Amino acid sequence: MTINVLTLFPEMFSALRTSVIGRAIDNGVVTLRTVNIRDYSADKHAKCDDYPYGGGAGMVMTPQPIFDAVRAVDPTHACKRIYLSPKGKTLTADKAQQLAQCGDLLFLCGHYEGVDQRALDLCIDEELSIGDYVLTGGELAAMVTIDALLRFVSGVLGSEQSAADESFSKARLEYPQYTRPRVFEGLEVPEILISGHHENVDKWRREQSDTLTRKLRPDLMEKRG
Repeated sequence: MTINVLTLFPEMFSALRTSVIGRAIDNGVVTLRTVNIRDYSADKHAKCDDYPYGGGAGMVMTPQPIFDAVRAVDPTHACKRIYLSPKGKTLTADKAQQLAQCGDLLFLCGHYEGVDQRALDLCIDEELSIGDYVLTGGELAAMVTIDALLRFVSGVLGSEQSAADESFSKARLEYPQYTRPRVFEGLEVPEILISGHHENVDKWRREQSDTLTRKLRPDLMEKRG
């Protein structure tokens, strides 16, 4: 899988080259390609923004650099193209899993007050949001989305079971986790987890997941019917 990110601030994506995602990149499981939109600006000063028509606060990213960058990176429209925007549909675990199965991806990160609508109309397949709030740019939203979807790509996690068991799989929250020491500050690991009885452990984990989901995210319980 190749993930292309079009941004004014490619240096921000160094965070994805660490830890689990970094190992996946180093091992060739995924290719992360960051593209500086300024490199495609026709302006002699590499300007990529201008004042909005109709007035208003702030600046808007101009269409030309975006259009030319997309055309250079994905000339045959082989990628699914996504614009990170608070107007988009909200990212969920199911959506992340769908994106993981889409093949190559292209993410456009807006900045300032947004992107000229014509660039979106000409270049973008889908708008996606990570929540009902506004960020100063789409870079953090892109990183969240990439991290979430790559957990569903084979070879990224150390255990393929991890993505299947974690929170939001099967519309339930993940059960509590414990490790050594057995007693910490007077709090003990539940006896069932050290019993060696795998069926009982699995049953306890399912019950804990249901209890937490019912308490913290009853909306997920409703989805399960």
